[in-house]
Amino acid sequence: MPNPVYVPRVNNNDDTVRIVELRVKEGDFVKRGQILGAVETDKAVLDVAAERDGFVLKIVGPPGETAGVGSVLLWLGETADEPMGEEAMAADVVVAAGGTEQPTAKARAMLRELDLDAAAIPAAGKRLTVADIEAWLATQRHPPRAAGTATPAAPEQPPSVPGEFRELTGEERGMLLTVLWHRDSAVHGYLEFEYDPRPWADYAAGYAMQNKLMLSPLLPLLAFRLVELAKASPRVNATIINEQRYEYHSINLGFTVQAGQTLYLGVVQGVQEMSAARFIDALGEVQRHALAHKLRPAESSGATLAFSSMARWNVTRHIPVLPPYTSLIVSHAAPGASGSAVLGASYDHRLLSGFDAAQVLRALAQPPA
Repeated sequence: MPNPVYVPRVNNNDDTVRIVELRVKEGDFVKRGQILGAVETDKAVLDVAAERDGFVLKIVGPPGETAGVGSVLLWLGETADEPMGEEAMAADVVVAAGGTEQPTAKARAMLRELDLDAAAIPAAGKRLTVADIEAWLATQRHPPRAAGTATPAAPEQPPSVPGEFRELTGEERGMLLTVLWHRDSAVHGYLEFEYDPRPWADYAAGYAMQNKLMLSPLLPLLAFRLVELAKASPRVNATIINEQRYEYHSINLGFTVQAGQTLYLGVVQGVQEMSAARFIDALGEVQRHALAHKLRPAESSGATLAFSSMARWNVTRHIPVLPPYTSLIVSHAAPGASGSAVLGASYDHRLLSGFDAAQVLRALAQPPA
């Protein structure tokens, strides 16, 4: 059956991208890993690679158009003349450059489930969203419901206490999208592992002395050890896309940085190719850019794995939120009164079991030999 190539997410804050290039045409044969084209936001450009061998059956989004993240860019088939089914044709959704009311991926699924016509439902923005559908359903006398589902909730109303609305900043909107993905997409779990932090402290002190470092490299070394564990277990560096495991080729480590009142998830790209010393330098550069509120596009998007620490504030345990399209974020905290400390992990249970996450924490609790 035809296989879709989906429009990827370039930045956590952007739900649409512009198709800037296509390097193939209908009828071409492509190999797995071959670059098919590129998409961009106002902050970054990302190549789109083929996930399998196949013939280009249909191009949905030509260059110059704006496409929704998760919509179909093109279709691949096992043969050049493989027929396109009705379901495949119905999944083709591209947002025209001038803006339309095409449904988002989640809205499209909801429309199919409730057997609704998108044309009958007004959209508040450029695309029809789940919130638009729920708002429309709330106005209907007898809103349709799929079997076994609850009636969709009405739009959230302001509280009775006087107040006023304020526009979210870019950082606040990024946080909102992260939290909503964690809530609506991932099947999130959390566990923690108590360990003795002294071996790691000794290892970091020895590394600092050997490499003549002024500051303790404890957190970068812990994060780098997490990367090494992800290299040995690809499922840790993966996500779920349309009920398939999507294993990343690159390990892009997200690392939380508190800059005044703003929490950033800085990203170091391509850590799998780095030595510990190179990673410490790269992470330090990202941290300096975050503290100056000058993160580059590639330093603020595309995380595939994440690490967070609140030891600086003497927090002894915390439960982090999963960044979008990751399966694991490790939390590091300060030692408690007993001298022991806790490593925690928020993980996507669609990909990882509690055993998987526990194995990562057990291994992470011990510094390299």
